[in-house]
Amino acid sequence: MGDRSLVTAADVRLMQGLAQRVTAVSPDLVGTDASFGELAWNWGKDHASAGESWPRKLWFDSDFGDGGGEAGSGGGDLVAWGWAQLPRQVRRNDGSVKDVTSAYLAYQVHPDQRELLDEVIDWYDATAAGLERTVIPQAADDFGLERWAAHGYEPDPAALGDNGSWTQLNARDLDDLERPALPDGFRFRTADEAGPQAAVQAHVAAWAPSPYTAESYEGVRRTPPYRGDLHVLVEAPDGTMAASTIMWLDEVNKTAEFEPVGTHPDYRRRGLGRAMLLHGMHLARDAGATHMTVACLGAPGHPGARGLYYSVGFRKFSQDVPLIKA
Repeated sequence: MGDRSLVTAADVRLMQGLAQRVTAVSPDLVGTDASFGELAWNWGKDHASAGESWPRKLWFDSDFGDGGGEAGSGGGDLVAWGWAQLPRQVRRNDGSVKDVTSAYLAYQVHPDQRELLDEVIDWYDATAAGLERTVIPQAADDFGLERWAAHGYEPDPAALGDNGSWTQLNARDLDDLERPALPDGFRFRTADEAGPQAAVQAHVAAWAPSPYTAESYEGVRRTPPYRGDLHVLVEAPDGTMAASTIMWLDEVNKTAEFEPVGTHPDYRRRGLGRAMLLHGMHLARDAGATHMTVACLGAPGHPGARGLYYSVGFRKFSQDVPLIKA
């Protein structure tokens, strides 16, 4: 069995720092679950319920001599990490329980130390021994795809199919922004204004059935760089929270990321999502961002979110390649 040290809040801050450095030099190599904002969102919402199934390994630039070191032991900059997500039960708000039976790896390796990827893979294989293992490297990472293949990982045909789960990252600059327009009676709110109950209600309604709870949101609120003034909701005339999104601002790279984006099923196809995204980009620009990103499913069978993002100026920037080792 591999290293079973569990992911901590301090680890996530180190991972976010590596995400910022990789974004600055090779943004198309930033992993699906390794971006500055995605790390915050995934840690914040789930660590209270799933953290016991999250072993991790960290590699620092000062620790090459002994094959990698732990946070605080070797010093220097974090240059690689692996975050394994092992089997667990996910309890949702409708009373259902989802059994996760396979392992998944989120990871990032700085391109200047790409040779460490073999150590990351070896650690993952030891940590998840006996389990079906999945991982999602980036399509632009030729070296990474070669190394995963050398360790027995193959393209996942189900995930890569026309109705598959592969994702693409979309990007745009914030120079020229259209003004948002909501239907009569609807209004924009921030989570700071609307409060925690409204923020949770908006997310659960959009993603039902969902494991998201008040405890989940409290974890998100406490995870840097969360800002309640960059957490936008759309309130319907009857007080229902009809849509919501969070923007994660990376001040170092002057970029912001939408994650998540959701609309209540009773309020879809009314232009609320489009208006919310435009409003959010104005807020992000006012906060200092010059560039915006958002991820979505990229397969042909999932055109909805992609069409929404394209309608407000986003275009595909990169995509991932789901791999599996049975």
